[in-house]
Order: sequence, then structure tokens, then C-alpha cells
Amino acid sequence: MPLVIVPTPVGNLTDMTLRGLDVLRNADVIACEDTRRTLKLLNHYDIHKPLISYHRHNERTRTDEILGRLERGENVALVSDAGTPGISDPGQILAAAAIESGFPVDALPGANALLPALLLSGISSRGFHFAGFVVGNDSEIASALSELSGIRDALIFYVAPHDLAAFLESSLRAFGARRAALIREISKVHQEAIRGMLGELVLVPRTRELKGEMVLVVEGAGSPKPDADNSDWRMLASGMKKEGIWDKIIANVLFESYGIARNTVKKFLSREAAENERKRQ
Repeated sequence: MPLVIVPTPVGNLTDMTLRGLDVLRNADVIACEDTRRTLKLLNHYDIHKPLISYHRHNERTRTDEILGRLERGENVALVSDAGTPGISDPGQILAAAAIESGFPVDALPGANALLPALLLSGISSRGFHFAGFVVGNDSEIASALSELSGIRDALIFYVAPHDLAAFLESSLRAFGARRAALIREISKVHQEAIRGMLGELVLVPRTRELKGEMVLVVEGAGSPKPDADNSDWRMLASGMKKEGIWDKIIANVLFESYGIARNTVKKFLSREAAENERKRQ
């Protein structure tokens, strides 16, 4: 009997597909990342089925148990807390093992975070590279991002809130002046898309607290960088200055994001400050 991979909503519970509900109603058992989270979804749709936990801490040992259920002819549905199992969530090991053992496996289309984020980013979707969560210490993350820096397609990352500030700074160092978008709370009440240059996005966690799971989309390599004659960086510098950000920080951000020499930025800010003072007199 089959193992069916069932996507579940990343936010709004009504994003659940009719086919997915039908599979859950006809399953003998549902393997889920967190039984409490899945129970909320099932209760919403008045579905009552046995649940077993299947998460990253037990997926290898639990895989053998689920294969045994398939051998006995049970219909097994696999879900994660949100989105599609096996995509930056547990599930790939079980699917591969079931296929290797000769059991029928099906994967339903449905909810995920990466495709809505790519479309909401405004960055070209002709091609993309999904990197998921980049984990490790600072040097390991820096190395991983450096290896991705030459890819010409859009880059898509999953980012946890507590890692956001550090990951944005690492991304800026690795990718430099590129357009990017931070998409959070997809399909939820407080869904938000924050778009701009990476140097601008780095400032966001310094000025406000962002909650919820997030997706960072960064444009691919090869896009032309603004030069010192481009007015965009001047507008950004003026805006950051009005927010009370120190000249040194502004100069560093614009150097990293636009490649504008730090002294050029500082001279611009000094001239603008002098002009503003003259206007006040």
C-alpha cells in the first residue's frame, strides 16, 4: 500500500487541498513532525486518525517502523508542521527508503514557502537555486554562501528569526550589491515582503523585531552594480542619516552593498549636513 507525502498549509489552514484532505481521511496512520501541530489541522477539518511522530531526531529509527506498516498493507500519510515534507523538513529519508523497498510512493502538489516568496520578491523567477536553511558556525556559513555567489539564478534561503541579523550580514559580505527580498509569515495575517538592496535589508533587524519563519530571496550573480554616479546610494545614505545611523555605519553599508568608497560616502554626508545647517540659518 502507498506512502503519500501530503503538503500542509504554511499559514492559513484553508490552503489545504481537497485531495490532501481526502488522503488524510483515508489514511490508516499519519506520520507527522509534531503531533500537536498536526492535531490542530485535523481537528479543524474533523479528521480523526492515529498519529505517530516522525521528526529529525527519530526519522531514521522511525523509518523502519513505517516500512513495516507499509509491508502490512497500511496506507501511510506523511506530513510536516508546514509545507511539503522532505523540503527542508523530515521526509526525504523515508521516501527514499520506501522507493528502495519497492513500495508505491506518491507526493501531492500543495503548499510551500519558497515559490510564493520568489514571486513576491519581484526578482526574476526564470530560474532559481533553493538552498534551504544554511547551518553551521560563522565560517561554515560564510564558506557555503561564497560557493553560491557565482550562481546566476535567484537564490532562496529559509531563515529562522534568531539567525536573521547574522545571516543577512553574512549574505551581504558574500553577495555584495544585489537586490533582495525578505518574505515572512507567508499566508498568515501579518504576511510581509521587505524589498531592497541587501545593504538595506541588513539594517531592518536593527530597527525592529521580526518574528515568524522567513524566506530570503537574493538575485543571482551578473546583475550590474550601481556606480558612484548613481543617485540611489545617495538617497539611501540620506534616509539612514535621518534615522540617526552613524556616518561610519552608513559608509560601511554602502561600501558593502554598492561598492561606493567609504570616503566618498562620508564626504557626501558632510556636504549634506553642511547644506542642511546653512538652510536652517
